[in-house]
Amino acid sequence: MSQLTVACPHCHKLNRVPQERLGEQPACGSCKQALFTSSAIDVGVNNFDQHAIKADLPVVVDFWAPWCGPCKVMGPQFEQAAKTLEPRCRLVKVNTQVETTIGQKYQIRSIPTMVVLHRGQEIARKSGAMSSADIVRWVESVLP
Repeated sequence: MSQLTVACPHCHKLNRVPQERLGEQPACGSCKQALFTSSAIDVGVNNFDQHAIKADLPVVVDFWAPWCGPCKVMGPQFEQAAKTLEPRCRLVKVNTQVETTIGQKYQIRSIPTMVVLHRGQEIARKSGAMSSADIVRWVESVLP
């Protein structure tokens, strides 16, 4: 029985979950809320590493900014993709206008840009707005 480390989308504490129980709506051992909400979560410097580096699930990061037109178009599409892709991976959003250090670390040059990370290692990157179906297809094609 393989155990995975999963970060809580609410309190960001790390939880150990048997891999075969990911689809059974596991709850956080700390805050008791659902570990999977079928929605993208906003992260910043205080909790990015919990999800993208310390957790075992692949993470799809949407680097965006509130002034960006294509980002506004893609935001709801990214949110919709989370409903299909969880619990196989976690979808998170990073506002590059506020979280400049994360954007710099991953050398984000244009937005929206999505980066798939697994245990902190970049697996794939794609820039430009995409539909929810295209996001799902792309992510499924690159997941480890």
